[in-house]
Amino acid sequence: MKISGVTVRQFFEDGRDKLPLELVGGEKGLGRVIHEPAINRPGLALAGFFRHFAFRRIQVLGMAENEYLLNLPPARRKDCLRRLFGERIPCVVITRNRRVLPEISDLAREFNIPILRSPLVTGHFINSATIAMERLAAPRITRQGTMVDILGVGVLIEGKPCIGKSEAALSLVERGHSLVADDLVLLRLSDRHVVIGSALPSTRYHIEIRGVGIVHIPSLFGVASVRDEKALDLIVTLREMGEVENGGIGLDPLASDLLGVKVPRMIIPVAPGRELANIIQAAALNEKLKKLGHDAAKELDEKLMAKMSKGAPAK
Repeated sequence: MKISGVTVRQFFEDGRDKLPLELVGGEKGLGRVIHEPAINRPGLALAGFFRHFAFRRIQVLGMAENEYLLNLPPARRKDCLRRLFGERIPCVVITRNRRVLPEISDLAREFNIPILRSPLVTGHFINSATIAMERLAAPRITRQGTMVDILGVGVLIEGKPCIGKSEAALSLVERGHSLVADDLVLLRLSDRHVVIGSALPSTRYHIEIRGVGIVHIPSLFGVASVRDEKALDLIVTLREMGEVENGGIGLDPLASDLLGVKVPRMIIPVAPGRELANIIQAAALNEKLKKLGHDAAKELDEKLMAKMSKGAPAK
């Protein structure tokens, strides 16, 4: 799978604490693009075989590659590394916190190729880095609204400004549910074709309540009141009562197309006296029941149709 737009800088900043990574050289090349999310160990390339070399990927030098290089004569080692760096690779990662060879440092400056280092064992690093790259490379969009986790159901609350999205989310948090994002929700497509919602780094864990201002949710309700990300299961659109037509009993459910995935959608009228938190919670739990095979609207319709059929005169 080819990707575009993921730079070494993005990978480094994302993995600085998670992998963890440190930049040990070639900082001028942080703008280089990583074109494939898979990770490559260039053992064959160091041995001189460059046919089918995956130069578009992050190159990892583990214990085996380092030991191989250390056992080469200095001139041969420098030649091998020069050929590797000359293949327009995006960056090199050295695992197990191994010492950076002087030849690598010199070539990093010459070719402007970043050198990163991680204390992780090579296999563990490759697994974690692959997941990180797939996440960074996933298709994504931003959507205005507020997202909450209601007993395992990810709900995106949307609607025009001042309609009460954040206030409804705050009421849900008070009931023990969790805030995912407020104002802007970042949506990405996972490798399992599921839409995942999260907050922008600058607004994570915060919510804006008109008349109160910015509130830091974990400080008021504890760390269990927030989630870093959540799969999106339901979109709730808030509209003024006069803007909503009679929605029936739910036999013709709505859906929105997000990143190629159909997400169930519900329009809830807003009016004075309506407790939105109760309604949104009921909608989320009803959606959870539908996924378990229990659709109340269909079951009621079937019961009514069966009763009407029994009462109909025989032909």
